[in-house]
Amino acid sequence: MINRLPVLETERLILREVVESDAKDLLSYLSKEEVVKHMGLTPFKTIDDALEEIGWYHSILENKSGMRWGITLKEEGKVIGSCGFLNRSHKHYRAEIGFELSNNHWGKGLAGEALVQVVQYGFEQLEFERIEALIEPANLASQKLVEKHGFIREGLLRNYEFTAGKFDDLYMYSMIKADFLNLHRKVEEG
Repeated sequence: MINRLPVLETERLILREVVESDAKDLLSYLSKEEVVKHMGLTPFKTIDDALEEIGWYHSILENKSGMRWGITLKEEGKVIGSCGFLNRSHKHYRAEIGFELSNNHWGKGLAGEALVQVVQYGFEQLEFERIEALIEPANLASQKLVEKHGFIREGLLRNYEFTAGKFDDLYMYSMIKADFLNLHRKVEEG
């Protein structure tokens, strides 16, 4: 398969297209309740569940509604999570960002490292004006992560999604291009 996503690199990570041979890696962490409980998914049970997820990654890329990178550690190459855009609106220069990480790698700053790289790509290469993050109120770790990296909570969307047999409230977070540029200016000034 041709790599249709650019490879992104951080200090510790390579973000790359997820391919069918990565299905076993996805199954290993997406089969864990603690990983998927805030994603609107039920834990994966079979390799077919993982292949279906990879198929979704490819379909959003094909129809230009999103793009999802596999998160890999530089020294391993094994997919330990994913990060990317979905529900892209070309007309309005915006998209949602989503991410997940194997619980074996929580608390190491890896999700934040991937998030920062993907957000930068969105503003600089895709020319987004706005990136949104929709997060369940119970998902405190993801809320803290996006807030730490400059996203602002705008409000609560009540019964916004119907997933896994229930309606979910979601907090709407956003970062606009001016926020991103201000963050980068502060980093450069030290």
